[in-house]
Order: sequence, then structure tokens, then C-alpha cells
Amino acid sequence: MALPDYLESSAKDFARQLTASTSAPIDTTKFTGRQFVAGEDPLQTQAINLATAGIGGFQPFLTSAQQAITQAGQDVGAVRQDLAGLGQFMGTGAGTGAGSIAAFTSPFQQQVIDESLRQFDRSRAGGLQQIADRAAGFGAFGGGRQGALEGQFMADTALGRAGLEAQLRAQGFADAVGRRGQAFGQQQALANQRANLANQQAGLAQNQFALSNFQQAGRASDVANLGQLGAFRQGLTQSQLQADMDAARTAAFEPQQRLQQYGGGLGQLAGFASPAPIPGSTPSPFSTALSTALGIGGLFGKFRS
Repeated sequence: MALPDYLESSAKDFARQLTASTSAPIDTTKFTGRQFVAGEDPLQTQAINLATAGIGGFQPFLTSAQQAITQAGQDVGAVRQDLAGLGQFMGTGAGTGAGSIAAFTSPFQQQVIDESLRQFDRSRAGGLQQIADRAAGFGAFGGGRQGALEGQFMADTALGRAGLEAQLRAQGFADAVGRRGQAFGQQQALANQRANLANQQAGLAQNQFALSNFQQAGRASDVANLGQLGAFRQGLTQSQLQADMDAARTAAFEPQQRLQQYGGGLGQLAGFASPAPIPGSTPSPFSTALSTALGIGGLFGKFRS
């Protein structure tokens, strides 16, 4: 069976173009010097730089917290010492210990008492001399009258002397009790102050730990958001580049695509069906044209036979 002239002429022309197409190199100028893979987005770069710069950024807060904890421990130790010091003030204050009343008694108290009594004794001696002088003036010196006056005077002044000493000792005791109470109050206030400082240092440590966690969480959130936005923009860029690559591929294989259409038309005229592509594969225009050519060639062979 002879192939119609119009088909035979077209088949020869198709074979000639196919031979020329397979002999000529593919035009790669459409791909040369062009980028078809999206690079790192600036937001991704910013996220990387932010994450890198944030490494160890929490350390100053941890160092400050550790220092506060150390100081709080020292303050607690001082408070314990202060509380131990308060124990010496417990009780009535008897004895001679550190917290006793005797410990707060003026070391000059006895000297003051002795000097006061000496002055009293000098004054009393002057009084006795006056009695003697008056008795001598009346010519009764050494008599019973003088002795009675001197006895009464000594009895009266003895009570005064004892009262003076008791008053001085009572005053010294009251002063010692007051100083002891003042020392107790100061020791107690110091313990309270140091306890407050310890609490403040502990609170500062907690705040520094919280700031450290907040700083890390905030930076991690920023890095994640920047990374996600960067990945989104990178995806958009890649989609555009993929479209550019598809357009460049279409332009590069445009002669093969035209040849494919040419061969497909001849096949339909000659009753040839193009072979079905392999499922999941995407044949190139060149391979499709070649497959079409082989099919047409086989069909022409049948006609000639």
C-alpha cells in the first residue's frame, strides 16, 4: 500500500527537521547566568543574626541573680548571728555576762560614789567642828551637851550618807538598764534590717531569673516570627523563579515543541496514535517528538510493505 504523496512529502520534511533538531545542541542561553533556586531571604538572615547575637544574652541576668543569691545567703548568716546576740539579753540581766546589767554599768560608778561620800564626810566633819566651836563658845566644850548634839548629828548624817549612796547606786542601775534596753533595741533593729535585705536580695534574684526567661522567650519568638516570614517570602520568590524556569524551558524547547505538533498532525492524518506517556513521568518535547517520529516511521513502513 503506497503512502499518499502529500503525506510522504510531509514525512520526509518531518524526518529532515527531526534530524536537524537532534543534530543541533539545545539552546542553553535561556538558562545561562540565571538563578532558579531562591536564596536566603533577608528576614531569614535577620533571624539567623538575631539568634546568633542572642546566644548567651541571658548570662548577665543569671550572673546578677547568682550574686543576689550569694548576698542573700550572707545576709541570712548575719541575721542568725544577730538573733544569737539577742539571746544574751534574755532573762533578768543578772550575773556578769555580755547581756547582763553589770555589763552595761558604768565602770566609773564606784569612783563617783566614793568621791560623793568623801565630799559628804568632809561636810559632816565640818558640821561636827561647828558643834564643837559653839560648845566652846558657851564654855561647854567636852560636856554632855556637846556629846548629845554630836551623837544626834552623826545619827542624822549617817542616814543621809546611806541615802546618798543608795540614790547613786539606784541611778547607776537605772542607767545600766536603759543602756541594756537600748542595746537590745539596736541589735533587734539590725537583725530586722538584715532580714529585710536578705528578702530584697532573694526578690532581686527572682526578678533576674524572670528577666532572663523573658529575654530568652522574647528573642526566640522574634527569631521564629522572622524565620516564618522569611520562609514565606522565600517560597514566593521560589514560585516566581519556578515560573521563570518554566518559561525559559518552554523557550529553549520551542523548536522541539513545534516539531512535536508537526509530527502529531502527521500521525493523525496517517491514523497513528501517539504512545501514552508513562504514568508519573513528564516527557520532554524532544523525547515526545522522537517518539512520534518513530511511530510515524513504523506506520510508513507498513504502508510501503
